[in-house]
Amino acid sequence: MELNDISYAWPRKPLALVCIDGGDPEYIEAGLRDGIIPNIARFMKEGFYQVAQGSMPSFTCPNNMSIVTGSEPKIHGISGNFFIDPKSQEPVVMTGPELLRSRSILGEFSREGARVVSITAKDKLRKQLQKGMDLSRGSVSFSSQHADKCTIAENGIENVLEFVGQSLPDMYSAELSLFVLDAGIKLLEEQKPDLLYLSLTDFVQHAHAPGTAEANRFYIEMDQRFGRLQELGALVALTADHGMGDKSNESGEPNVIWLQDLLDQKLGLGTCKVICPITDAFVGHHGALGGFVRIYLKQKQDRNKVAEIVQSIAGVEKVWTAENVAKELEQPLDREGDLAVVADKETVIGGSEKDHDLSALKGNRLRTHGSLHEANVPFILSEPLNDLYLKRAAERTLRSREIFEYALNGTQV
Repeated sequence: MELNDISYAWPRKPLALVCIDGGDPEYIEAGLRDGIIPNIARFMKEGFYQVAQGSMPSFTCPNNMSIVTGSEPKIHGISGNFFIDPKSQEPVVMTGPELLRSRSILGEFSREGARVVSITAKDKLRKQLQKGMDLSRGSVSFSSQHADKCTIAENGIENVLEFVGQSLPDMYSAELSLFVLDAGIKLLEEQKPDLLYLSLTDFVQHAHAPGTAEANRFYIEMDQRFGRLQELGALVALTADHGMGDKSNESGEPNVIWLQDLLDQKLGLGTCKVICPITDAFVGHHGALGGFVRIYLKQKQDRNKVAEIVQSIAGVEKVWTAENVAKELEQPLDREGDLAVVADKETVIGGSEKDHDLSALKGNRLRTHGSLHEANVPFILSEPLNDLYLKRAAERTLRSREIFEYALNGTQV
């Protein structure tokens, strides 16, 4: 199967690819230190492990789409969770399948006759992941969020809760992710699909740092399920859509640049609009605060002046013009603002303080993502690479979007 100038080998055994949402490499390092992830440790020893670079911004939607299309946002078009439509000037959540400009590995393999399983924790990703999938020959696509609403016509499966033998998990829980893995295991046991893409949620990582009891408990549960996938004959591949970082100061308060408020003070109301593309329907655990924002200007000729002002703000790491960020971070130019801004490792950027509700943090330290510092992700295969791909991984920066290629082509003898 060929897609975006890459030829993919047909699976020689079931491939179970898990995207651990928010799965920063530090969680793996903590799990290894604490001896709680024996299956992952074995994969790393007997198979392959390297820290890879994800797509920017380091958010959920862009990186899931990069993984399943084997391409960067400049090709697939998903450059955030949220953007301003240049024609209507209206805000748009970037989860609609019509916004995805590339076919997907999942869709192409299913259309070629493979049995493909796509399960995501949050339904916001399902329709994009499902785009182009042929559900008429045994492939399925659903979310654990709406596992109680599945139909044959829409999802290729029904009665999912009964099939998995579990109740519907709470949206803000570790169980939402574990349900994805359990459903994948059940389908692997009974239907032997060729490809499984299992995309989790980062509820635990937003709330709990690496090595804490809660994070360790979650990684223990995941590790057991990864081992079961291998026991059932699958090649297991693990990566993440983005990492996760602590963004609070010594007193526990978030390190926030309220960029809209600062620019309003310096330039006047209505001069520009700051958009936080981390925004989605589930902002309780991060308050729509991330390490990457876009600025839309009323007067385009103000771009250099505004860029200088923003670059001088403590906590800002870099400012790009639309053309430069499109080139350097491989973004679709027509979906950029006039300026793009990333924060440093300890800081997040918001719009106007009054527009961000942080009450759901409930005294917890803010942990979130979006900057260049959360773009590093684990890249793990349960089986070793052949010489060609081992050499390739050693000679250049490994990208998370290559994991399907490495798993399908790189483990072929």
